[in-house]
This record gives sequence, C-alpha cells and structure tokens, in this order.
Amino acid sequence: MVSNVKDNRPVNLDIGTMRLPITAWASITHRATGVALFVGMAVLLWLLDTSLSGPEGFASVQECLDSFLAKLIVWGIVTALIYHALAGVKHLIMDFGVGESMEGGIAGARIVIALSVVLSLLAVIWIW
Repeated sequence: MVSNVKDNRPVNLDIGTMRLPITAWASITHRATGVALFVGMAVLLWLLDTSLSGPEGFASVQECLDSFLAKLIVWGIVTALIYHALAGVKHLIMDFGVGESMEGGIAGARIVIALSVVLSLLAVIWIW
C-alpha cells in the first residue's frame, strides 16, 4: 500500500555530509588508529627482521630510516599509538563510571584530542 505522506527520513546516509558530534569522531579515529597500528606493526617487524639479519641488513635499515618518508611513516605510527593509547585510557576511566554522561564524553574526547596533538608534536621533535 502506497502512502501519500512525505517521508523525511534520509534515503542515502552519506557520512561525508552528516554533522557528527566530537564523540563520534573520537570513536571513529580510535578504530582507525587501531587499524593503522596493525598495519604499522607489520612495517616495524619487517624493519626489525631486516636489521637483525646481519651487519648489511642493519646498515640498510639505518640508511632507510634516515629518509624523510621513513621518518614520516614512523611518526604516523607513533601518532597512531599515542591517540589509540590515550583513547584506551579514556575508555578504562569510563569503565569505572567516570565521564559516562554526554558532557563527560565530550570533555573526554576533547582531552584525548588535545593531548594527542601536543604529544604528536613532541614526537616530531623526537623523531627528527
């Protein structure tokens, strides 16, 4: 049966056009950094394996890590680790009942993002 009432529900949910709250962005970023860490660990394990293969392997990894691209990749992995760890600690704190309200969730997301930015900038100094 067809209804003549106009249905205002969205037909196509395009996440690019939706205005998500900061808590949603923090959650999405937490998941994305988890995936980035999974992939990044493969890169780091490959570098470790190559460096332990002998003096030539160590020298090649050392030379590789002097390049801008390698430093950028390492910085990306460290930044993902920083954000993912801070968001994980936020979730642990919330498991104790602290910050479970909407206001607490927003404040926690802002704190995680702010600390991540500061620590990521410090990581730039450490890596370069």
